[in-house]
Amino acid sequence: MTIKLINPDGLPKPEVYRQMAVASGTKLVFLAGQVARDAEGRKVGEGDLAAQVEQAYVNIGTALAEVGGSFDDVAKLTIYVVDWTLEKMPLLGEGVARAAERLGVDPVKPITLLGVAALGEPDLLVEVEATAVLD
Repeated sequence: MTIKLINPDGLPKPEVYRQMAVASGTKLVFLAGQVARDAEGRKVGEGDLAAQVEQAYVNIGTALAEVGGSFDDVAKLTIYVVDWTLEKMPLLGEGVARAAERLGVDPVKPITLLGVAALGEPDLLVEVEATAVLD
């Protein structure tokens, strides 16, 4: 399985994500949105966006390991942030960087970032869903 990350000519070339992922593999994995809960369901990083982003990314890596994959197999992420403002970008980036370090991966993927009014539980600040491709 391979995932080639591309910023095509004719589109902006952002540093923090890629515009497109071209994947080859035989198994698609659609992961439910991951939030700031540990394996026992305990809250992680209450009120701390960076900590919640980190935990959501780590949860994605944990889930993919269960089916023989890793965060490297992620082809696309959708990130939902409560009450999104541009001022939150450094915290989002901090959480992604910390998760990447813990997971030992390059976190740069195609992403869609959406600001939302609320998530399923009032203490959640972020939810991250992933699509992965495995052999």
